[in-house]
Amino acid sequence: MQKQSCLVIGAGDATGGAIARRFAREGFETCIVRRARHLDDLNVLADSIRTAGGSAHAFGVDAREEEEMVNLFAKIEADIAPLGAVVFNIGGNVNFPIAEMTTRVYRKVWEMSCFAGFLTGREAAKAMTPRGKGTILFTGATASIRGGAGYSAFAGAKHALRALAQSMARELGPKGIHVAHIIIDGAIDTAFVKERFPERYALRENDGILQPEEIAETYWQIHRQHRSAWSFETDLRPWMEKMA
Repeated sequence: MQKQSCLVIGAGDATGGAIARRFAREGFETCIVRRARHLDDLNVLADSIRTAGGSAHAFGVDAREEEEMVNLFAKIEADIAPLGAVVFNIGGNVNFPIAEMTTRVYRKVWEMSCFAGFLTGREAAKAMTPRGKGTILFTGATASIRGGAGYSAFAGAKHALRALAQSMARELGPKGIHVAHIIIDGAIDTAFVKERFPERYALRENDGILQPEEIAETYWQIHRQHRSAWSFETDLRPWMEKMA
């Protein structure tokens, strides 16, 4: 395989990290991104990828800042390897009653979950289009397709991210770029769920919550799809989870 890089925006200790590890296993130069204050955690993830025999590069970047994102993509393309896959995996799942929602919170959630996705998608398209190939994957949620009480900001941002992905898929597909949107419909095996929702976390023993490694496998499979049978939207949920 010609040397390629995989960029994961929002590479935490669960889904994003698992996606980075999965692509690294296939020989990709994995580029993992979180805000600068999380750089120590990113370096731990990068070290674990290298220990397993992969290649990893950690970047402390605010995905909401245009200049930082433009420079990030330019550096990867010039100094590491051409981008073969780009994954946008930032969340922003907060719950506030509508009467208590502030403009600051609403705007911040939109910036994190949608605007940063736009910057990611635009820069990925600029890099991949001249080559006529590449994969751009957006992580969605139950909130991507229906709003819930208290989730006005999160649902609004995730709806918008889904629309962005739909538009990009129609525009870039004929140019050889595969754009897909993956809906994660259910709790994920994370420290956050373990701490905040212990009853839900207990379902882990019966495969009742999503495993990051299994999510990552789907991302890899989508990247590997033959262009005669590309999918746009895939939804993932545990076997006991109700349909969204």
